[in-house]
Amino acid sequence: MFSIKSLAATAAILFTTAPLQAEVLFWSTQARPVEEAQAMREQVLSGFEAGVDYQPNEDGPWLTRLQAELQAGSGSIDLLGALHGNFSALDPETLMDLDDLGVASKSETFNNLAKLGTDSLQYIPWMQASYIMAANKEALPYLPEGADIDALTYDQLIAWSKAVHEATGEAKFGFPAGPKGLKHRFFQGYLYPSYTNGVVRTFASDDAVVAWEKFRELWEHTNPASTNFSFMQEQLLSGDAWIVFDHTSRLAQAFNERPDDFVAFPAPSGPTGRGFMPVLAGIAIPKTVTDAEGAKALLAYMLKPETQIATLKATNFFPVVDVDLPDDLPPSVKAAGAAVAKMSAASDANPGLLPAGLGDKGGDFNRVFVDSFERIVLARQDIRQVLDDQKGQLAAIMEETGAPCWAPDAPSEGACPVE
Repeated sequence: MFSIKSLAATAAILFTTAPLQAEVLFWSTQARPVEEAQAMREQVLSGFEAGVDYQPNEDGPWLTRLQAELQAGSGSIDLLGALHGNFSALDPETLMDLDDLGVASKSETFNNLAKLGTDSLQYIPWMQASYIMAANKEALPYLPEGADIDALTYDQLIAWSKAVHEATGEAKFGFPAGPKGLKHRFFQGYLYPSYTNGVVRTFASDDAVVAWEKFRELWEHTNPASTNFSFMQEQLLSGDAWIVFDHTSRLAQAFNERPDDFVAFPAPSGPTGRGFMPVLAGIAIPKTVTDAEGAKALLAYMLKPETQIATLKATNFFPVVDVDLPDDLPPSVKAAGAAVAKMSAASDANPGLLPAGLGDKGGDFNRVFVDSFERIVLARQDIRQVLDDQKGQLAAIMEETGAPCWAPDAPSEGACPVE
């Protein structure tokens, strides 16, 4: 007959030795705010039968634990979620090749980025955010003849803005050139890739001179109060601007308040493609994975259309696969999502990625582009002289940080050169 003590001891052995159902550890830099993390767990990942331990972290702790496991040759992380910049800083040899999974984004541009310079997918594109164009529908009759609003060129955008200006007597292109506007992202991710196929290497090139000349032309039809504009949704709603550029989140109010009055569309293209700046997140599997099959199953689950829509609702990041957006989404999400999808899947898409590797010099890097804008466009200084002046400051930042080139600049060994 067992005593109570022996029964307790036996139970303890059983409970400590019985195998527990293992959850897949999803180690992510994304959806970190408490509300987003909770939405990820309850709305996105709860449908994965095997169970998921979703652990979002700041970039530093995320990388520290990953590096420790890689160095040890074993660990507990099954799936990695992070921005392209996080993955591009890793040695591709530390990640599993994912070509054999049979899942990928619909954008060949994104899939190529996800190869990290190798011949196979090192991560799978997961979700995206970006900057887009938007317009009041009153501007549509003034589109140049034959122009496709979903495939505009910069010359057509200039002609369209000029036609509106002449018809209304007011300059109605709106640009976020205010103190809190994201104007630097336009130059880094849109104008420069579209005209120079680079950002750092080509900063002071002859093609860059042409790019600034084109922007000067556009500025002639830009509301002069744009130097006070920061969130272009306000100018769309007030009518101070009919055609604008901004981040999707900074246009949302206009579409949500008056969805029938505005249209969203991709950024224009230039001689070297349709430059745009994706905030691209991906999913990868470290070679130290403990549950490879579980990780692969979860990765495939994250790319399902229904999961992508749930992720959109939870994070406001847009899908990277073909989906039919449901009717219950806010108007801003539906409008911006369609524009982002068209832009990233365009045959001439030429992404200008977020700057990477700059550390605390990111603000100084942005300042080079803002100062160039102020001198070239606002002060009307000689373009070549300004670029030659600013070139030295940009080179000093790159050399001090040692940051290698990012797309669309060609890869570099060490600091990205300003050619």
